Amino acid sequence: MSSGLMDYLRAYFQPPSKRCKGSDGGGRQDGLLWYKDIGQHVNGEFSMAVIQANSLLEDQSQVESGSLSTYESGPFGTFVGVYDGHGGLETSRYINEHLFKHLKRLTSEQKSMSADVIRKAFQATEDGFLSIVAKQWTTKPQLAAVGSCCLVGVICNTTLYIANLGDSRAVLGRAVKATGDVLAIQLSSEHNANIESVRQELRSTHPDDSLIVLQKHNVWRVKGIIQISRSIGDAYLKSAEFNKEPLCPKFRLCEPFRKPILSAEPAVSVHPIHPLDQFIIFASDGLWEQLSNQEAVDMVQGSSRKGIAKRLVKAALQEAARKREMRYSDLIKIDGGVRRHFHDDVTVVVLFLDSNLVSKSSSSTRWPDTSVKGGSISLPSKALAPFS
Repeated sequence: MSSGLMDYLRAYFQPPSKRCKGSDGGGRQDGLLWYKDIGQHVNGEFSMAVIQANSLLEDQSQVESGSLSTYESGPFGTFVGVYDGHGGLETSRYINEHLFKHLKRLTSEQKSMSADVIRKAFQATEDGFLSIVAKQWTTKPQLAAVGSCCLVGVICNTTLYIANLGDSRAVLGRAVKATGDVLAIQLSSEHNANIESVRQELRSTHPDDSLIVLQKHNVWRVKGIIQISRSIGDAYLKSAEFNKEPLCPKFRLCEPFRKPILSAEPAVSVHPIHPLDQFIIFASDGLWEQLSNQEAVDMVQGSSRKGIAKRLVKAALQEAARKREMRYSDLIKIDGGVRRHFHDDVTVVVLFLDSNLVSKSSSSTRWPDTSVKGGSISLPSKALAPFS
């Protein structure tokens, strides 16, 4: 296929979610890889990258910077979202289109940013998607079995808010003044049944269900089905109304349930931004399956900012290839869908923190809005080799 035709197809099939507004511009596409090497946000710079492994990309992500309310007077700051879908892409795409809008509306109503605003934005997004599941239940019952993890970071008035459902992760890189090293600090709480505390929480909230967590093939799963205990979507594990025909039999539980098995309540934490805080890595589980927190932080610290998200994705793929005893050059030739047997979709957003800009963003200065939504497209052709 000629390069001209390939460029035409990329432009023609590019979904609206990839179009970016503001002066920051959009990302670039290279086969199964989407990336934005460097961009500006209110509090510094950022880098984004996404690699597709599934037949359709289930990861979605966004960086929104500028006004965090519907009023031009602010407050101002930066919003990062990483949405790791499962069972399909409908939920993660819905979150990508609606969560930030809910947050801006709620911030305007309460005239400030807060953990409560973020929780309410999550709940409004959950309610919105479940209403779609209900409306389309008879024609598209499979929507009841689609869900998404949801990781959000908000910087506003020198404060960092982290909210998470599922097992995506936010990791802070903080300089150690005495040595010059950069320490990895995990900021998000994860909700994966392979974590003992998560299993204990499930058992305590479902005391009458001795089968709330089961181990299958050496992996702990909620009801023996799903690894995460909190998500947006997954209506079939939140209401018995959606755990019956016409839903596919493999998702239907044998025994009835009265209370939701999964939760949509995010774990929210609030952190004052310290002058030694250098950057935050937001990433879906596809990255953390391959790299440790400190490995990722060391790589960011030891590299130039431009293209660092893409280099983290490459490092994850190299590790995935090593585990399967194959060459990286062979792995990146594999098409989406088949690629899922080797690694998951991987989304990375690295948000650099400029202490001067963090303090200035709390002022009444009017900041231009930036909006970038990360994603990939599937073309009916062999995957192009990224990172060449």
